[in-house]
Amino acid sequence: MRPGLALGAALTGTALAAALLSLVWTPWDPAALSVAQRLKPPSGAHWLGTDQLGRDILSMLMAGARTSLAVAALAVAIGAGIGVPLGLAAAARRGGWLDGAIARLNDLIFAFPSLVTAILITATFGPSARNAILAIGIFNIPVFARVARAGALSLWTLDYIRAARVAGKGAARISAEHILPNIASLLIVQGTIQFSLGILAEAGLSYVGLGAQPPTASWGRMLADAQTLVTLAPHVALFPGLAIVVTVLGLNLLGDGLRDALDPRLRERAA
Repeated sequence: MRPGLALGAALTGTALAAALLSLVWTPWDPAALSVAQRLKPPSGAHWLGTDQLGRDILSMLMAGARTSLAVAALAVAIGAGIGVPLGLAAAARRGGWLDGAIARLNDLIFAFPSLVTAILITATFGPSARNAILAIGIFNIPVFARVARAGALSLWTLDYIRAARVAGKGAARISAEHILPNIASLLIVQGTIQFSLGILAEAGLSYVGLGAQPPTASWGRMLADAQTLVTLAPHVALFPGLAIVVTVLGLNLLGDGLRDALDPRLRERAA
């Protein structure tokens, strides 16, 4: 296994393990307040210290991992679940009205970044993790649509696709049975990239108050709460910032490693 892929898998696995472990156990209750223990530095009782309300930072990081990973994963699922079928349909009808309509829809969504989309959604429905998922997921749709369309277009001209059409298979069946399996590696790599961007987007939305709301733990919310305490208690901002950086780095390394492992041309070049 390539070093980058191994490191990315280890970092991503650590974040995922922390999120899963937080479902059943954390060192302290992430929402428990203890004013007497506020802004304590790392110690045996609180390994990463406490915040301005006396909450255990390690416990909040574990619970925050659950929030960040869940939001990013669901947003990727929304983007792929809608974008991939649209991209396959556009490729199957290349140059037709459907292809043009999907392209214009993608341009329209790209015109509104996830933060702007989130502001519009929260102005209507209120800030929440659910609305953050919706905003990030909507922004992921054209990304997956374009990747699926580009990958599918290069396959529709191949002989075995022509043979499938001569055999009487329709465009939808060809897309499902022949096109999708052959572009799965592209979609997997893109999924890891969008996963890491989803974590950054969730942190940014929570930082400005548009994501997960208290008492739900969130890395972005932790950074927002710590912004005035950097000089007084730097550990309060340091650890959630490191959690975001390490997790995003791990996902990017994982995506690069999967691209190298799944792309036959890159495998031959490495050999």
